[in-house]
Amino acid sequence: MRAGRPARWSLGCGLVVLGAAWLGPLPEWSRQSFAAHMAMHMAVVAVAAPLLAVGLAGSRLDPVRRLSTDARPPGMPPAAALAAVVLSPIVASVIEFLVVWAWHAPALHHAARHSAGLLVVEQASFLVVGLLVWLSAFGGGAGPRRRRAAAGIGGLLLTSMHMTLLGVLLALAARPLYPHDAIVAFGLTALQDQHLGGVLMLLFGGVAYMAGALVLLLGLLRDRGEAVADG
Repeated sequence: MRAGRPARWSLGCGLVVLGAAWLGPLPEWSRQSFAAHMAMHMAVVAVAAPLLAVGLAGSRLDPVRRLSTDARPPGMPPAAALAAVVLSPIVASVIEFLVVWAWHAPALHHAARHSAGLLVVEQASFLVVGLLVWLSAFGGGAGPRRRRAAAGIGGLLLTSMHMTLLGVLLALAARPLYPHDAIVAFGLTALQDQHLGGVLMLLFGGVAYMAGALVLLLGLLRDRGEAVADG
């Protein structure tokens, strides 16, 4: 199956966003600024990941199309069956929840901020779980995608909820959870910088996943309307 022009554009835009997030100034700024670190995180999971997932959905490179429980053949190897479970929207959302909240624990966040190797591991894990959630919701063939849409809505809403909760905790905290040695970049105190990071998570994390769920819902309603009209 060849990707159409919209899919290629989506893939290209996703790669551009990843390049800007990882090869631009954000990795260096993130050493002193929590908000810069959050901007890099949101660029990966809430912008690049959905663009890449939309570009891959339904193509030969779409893992959901090959491993979905909707289409898996009898006798599928255990590893492939496990992958199919992991690619279910609710399970994928839970995995992203665990990864995102773990990396925002103060000790792990501090380690990633001061170690280039751990920063690479952190960002790679963000991309993997981001793609996992978005592909689980939007991937698969046309028929299976319609059947998976309800679960996809649930997975994206669950992700939006935990992103919103974490953003609120960061934006309303009374003390710095991620202290810096002094005034951080851009003239902000550590607490102001943390509040800004929380707002970024609310704006990009909570909204992006909610928007994805609405797109799936609109698609379901459109399909039902067409079915009723044809019936």
